[in-house]
Amino acid sequence: MALLEVNDLVTEFHTEEGVARALDNVSFTLERGKVLGIVGESGSGKSVTAFSLMNLIDPPGKVAGGQILFDGEELRGASARRWSELRGTRMAMVFQDPMMSLNPVMKIGSQLAETVAIHTKATRADIDERVYQALKRVGIPAPRERMKSYPHELSGGMRQRVAIANAIINNPDLIIADEPTTALDVTIQAQILYEMQNLARESGTALIWITHDISVVKDLADDLCVMYAGRIIERGPVDEVIADPQHPYTRGLIDSLPHAENHGRRLYSIPGATPPLLALPAGCSFAPRCSRAGRICNQIPPVVTDGRRDHRCFHPLG
Repeated sequence: MALLEVNDLVTEFHTEEGVARALDNVSFTLERGKVLGIVGESGSGKSVTAFSLMNLIDPPGKVAGGQILFDGEELRGASARRWSELRGTRMAMVFQDPMMSLNPVMKIGSQLAETVAIHTKATRADIDERVYQALKRVGIPAPRERMKSYPHELSGGMRQRVAIANAIINNPDLIIADEPTTALDVTIQAQILYEMQNLARESGTALIWITHDISVVKDLADDLCVMYAGRIIERGPVDEVIADPQHPYTRGLIDSLPHAENHGRRLYSIPGATPPLLALPAGCSFAPRCSRAGRICNQIPPVVTDGRRDHRCFHPLG
């Protein structure tokens, strides 16, 4: 049984201008110890997916439909008390900005200790040891000393490592990482990606890695979901999707990556921009930007699947 099964998830935001459907029948599964990459441009629904899975959508937004099955338990409609039991223990999230999860006026050690103490009755000595081991696990140098530091005394990369340590300290079954390395230099980014991949493999933790950069997940993820305007438009094993994309949008994301063979040339960019959610075109939302679009694209393309891969396109590549 999959650890996480998401079926036809719908999230909406009710505004004065109308209802913006940020997630439109999103479905995927994730097994223990596996890494799922979710990629797409800004406004595609990636972060809304993460916040919906963690029950962090605030009014005027709401999860309006679908299922979220976590280890067989339906979480839609779960009580606030149940969510408090799950978040921080069995489910955790790493945000793009580490200061969203770190208190600027508390020392690092105290913050991580609090995360443990809320959910266990361990002794102070045991908690301190767990904090030390969590910081050591994410590559924090001199972790005993760093426990005495405040967040502002650390670099951006160190703060992000602390945020990851805070997420893993209770050995959760699922971690959702929402573009946590976007603001970091490539060396620190590579180290964190390596550490998170090892975490999934060694501990069996399932990981959802959200990013706008498809190159970040090509060596990290097992499976890949490509999102556009609130829908998953392509999904499958990451190596197969990147080697042989079926949706024109996926092809565009891949072609926009720098390669050695196009050194010195202007990088490719997908024409146009993601449409606003309150003004989505009829049918395929990508059609106005797609060179393969035809009259049939005025209809919403169904999901076409072969069991391993699926896509939403009337004119797939290949």
